[in-house]
Amino acid sequence: MKLISWNVNGLRACMNKGFMEFFESVDADVFCIQESKMQRDQASFDFKGYEEYWNSAEKKGYSGVAIFSKKPPLSVSYDMGIEHHDKEGRIICAEYESFYLVNVYTPNSQRELTRLEYRMNWEDDFRAYLKDLEKFKPVVVCGDLNVAHTEIDLKNPKTNRRNAGFTDEERAKFSELLESGFIDTFRYFYPTLEGAYTWWSYMGKARENNTGWRIDYFLTSKSLQDSLVSAKIYPEIFGSDHCPVELVIKGAKNA
Repeated sequence: MKLISWNVNGLRACMNKGFMEFFESVDADVFCIQESKMQRDQASFDFKGYEEYWNSAEKKGYSGVAIFSKKPPLSVSYDMGIEHHDKEGRIICAEYESFYLVNVYTPNSQRELTRLEYRMNWEDDFRAYLKDLEKFKPVVVCGDLNVAHTEIDLKNPKTNRRNAGFTDEERAKFSELLESGFIDTFRYFYPTLEGAYTWWSYMGKARENNTGWRIDYFLTSKSLQDSLVSAKIYPEIFGSDHCPVELVIKGAKNA
């Protein structure tokens, strides 16, 4: 089963930059996007052969996630059920036969770390939400988690030490999530690979020079370890300041 995740930084804009060409050519069983920045009724896109599930922010043109699935999930739920987290369209959970797939767009701590305290609360609540799901079946998490976990996950760790996405606090919360029973699937296959990034600033030829960050992930419950086939990053795919990431899991194509 092939799973794709991509922060498209505005789906309508990405559509004009090759989104459908990649979507069709990669032929994923499930394709997740973050930062759709739209309500479903704002465009007439045709995802032929896929069921669609959207969670949009109350604020127009902001945040938002969507799942496109060849096979209808057994159930679909939205958000964490915590009111102050559930206004920005950040979570969709699709239940399949052998796992839950959680598509998430984690809040950014923002410049001057104005949202770091909120981010810390989110991290604790999100981890608890995942562990509650795990009581029923294993969990796959994908999306823009807005943190580079270790120094090899970004080009310039020393100069970014107190910047959003590489604070000690955010990195510690990510470690805590992994220690609670999750696998960073890309690092499972490539534990020491450097220069593997998923996001590049639009400033200063960052992408051309591969001055990037790895902040887009597939995580899985440890119980799925033997089902992991491969993990991949697509840095050659443009259309957003992020690139797509992939996870292939063993088992029935229908999950």
